[in-house]
Formats: sequence, structure tokens, C-alpha cells
Amino acid sequence: MAGHGTIAAMTSLLIRLGSTVLAFWLATLLIPGITLDSDSLVETVTTLVLVSVIFGVVNAVLQPIIKTVGCGFYLLTLGLIALVVNGLLFLLTSAIAGRVGLPFEVDGFWPAAVLGALLVSVVTWLLGALLDRD
Repeated sequence: MAGHGTIAAMTSLLIRLGSTVLAFWLATLLIPGITLDSDSLVETVTTLVLVSVIFGVVNAVLQPIIKTVGCGFYLLTLGLIALVVNGLLFLLTSAIAGRVGLPFEVDGFWPAAVLGALLVSVVTWLLGALLDRD
């Protein structure tokens, strides 16, 4: 039985990663100011996977800290501050990607980073709801 739990967890992780990769790809296609300049399909897919992993790590590490420290702001703004926070985390992901040499770039906070973060959140949520069935 323990093996089944490991397989289910791995499947769930791969679904989330695949959903995030697809969401980032859609962001590069649909949102002006979000670019991925690569010369090949392999480089594009590799970049999208690595950017998705960076985004996941940034969110996993910083999001709980920000929510804990900024709890009052979340309540005061009825959660709308989350748009700002997610946009900043998206921008941070772009900066880290640039530092490690990935050809992924976000041209500023508004509208690119905010809309990119919003699109990635909605697409990953939808795909997760559709695909990650237990």
C-alpha cells in the first residue's frame, strides 16, 4: 500500500508541474511583456519546466511567510493584496530565471507580472481541478 501513496503523490506532483508549465507557456503567448526567447523546442520546454520549478519554490518558501506577516493587509483589503503579492513573486521568478541564464523575462510589475501571476494561478487551479482526481 505504501507504494501506491508514493505513486499518487508523484502523479499529483507531475500534474501540478505540467499544469504550471502549460500556464507559463500560455502567459508567454497571451500577455504582452512576458517573453521566452529560445531557439528550439527543447530549450523552450526546458526553460518552461525550470521557470515553473523556480516559481514553485519561490511560492512555497515566501508565500507562507508573506501571508503570516501580512495577515492584516489580507483582511483589510479582503484578499486583494494577494494580486500585488503574486505579481511580485512572479517578478521575482523572472529575476531569478534571468540570473541563472534562462531566456524568460517579465517586463515589469504592471501589467505583465500581475496578469501573468493571475493567468498562471487560474490555469493551474483549473487544470488541477480537472486532472488531479483521487
